[in-house]
Amino acid sequence: MNISELKKTANQVRKDIVTATFYAKAGHPGGSLSSAEIFTYLYSEEMNIGPAKTDDPDRDRFVLSKGHTCPGLYGIMAELGYFDREELKTFRHVGARLQGHPSMRNLPGIDMSTGSLGQGISCAVGMALAAKITGKTYRVYTLLGDGEIEEGQVWEAAMFAGAKKLDNLCVIVDNNNLQIDGPIDEVNSPYPIDKKFEAFNFHVINVADGHDFAQLAAAFAEARTIKGQPTAIICKTIKGKGVSFMENNAGWHGKAPNAEEYKIAMADLERIGEAL
Repeated sequence: MNISELKKTANQVRKDIVTATFYAKAGHPGGSLSSAEIFTYLYSEEMNIGPAKTDDPDRDRFVLSKGHTCPGLYGIMAELGYFDREELKTFRHVGARLQGHPSMRNLPGIDMSTGSLGQGISCAVGMALAAKITGKTYRVYTLLGDGEIEEGQVWEAAMFAGAKKLDNLCVIVDNNNLQIDGPIDEVNSPYPIDKKFEAFNFHVINVADGHDFAQLAAAFAEARTIKGQPTAIICKTIKGKGVSFMENNAGWHGKAPNAEEYKIAMADLERIGEAL
């Protein structure tokens, strides 16, 4: 693992997020930016996956349960060669492959169409159960938002995963503490997140800094050692990470930058890139 290269990739993914939402004049940059390191680590280091494996029955599966943050997913996919980076400028355009929520019908490499919050984890649980039934060794990863886990369906899925001892399932929660209406603990607090997953028979790993690749690497390595339980990795992150005026600002949950804001955001990320 080359942490320096991973940092550079994550920073480029952030540029891709800002670019895609700017050209779309719509989208969800805040929670996409907070997940950049998670997307980067999963696709670059953790998962058995790649542009040449989109139909491989033995590949690992990824479900973006918080589907609105697909600009981050599209960003890492572009960086790894699933499609040309220029296509990011077609995000959310009519007829484009890069829709505002991931569509498995449109884009090779998307394992599940998502968008309705709470449903993605249920699909991931089904995939993990299918692997157990068919004797496959692939692992299933799903990324949820901390606001998303206010949905009851999340806990129905967690109950089932724990009961069936799906140790090939890894649930990641992007805990940036903000949802569209404000701080999650003020809107409808899901805390303590770790204790809730433990109650559903998950092995829980708390990552103090979800932007630290060493901490992410340790967490995913630990998850692979767990037998007889699914794993939940709770990552503390910063919404809007990397863009000065977006950081910890709930207003950037679902709003695209205008031309001036785009210029500032890209300058912020250029400075970060130069420091790397």
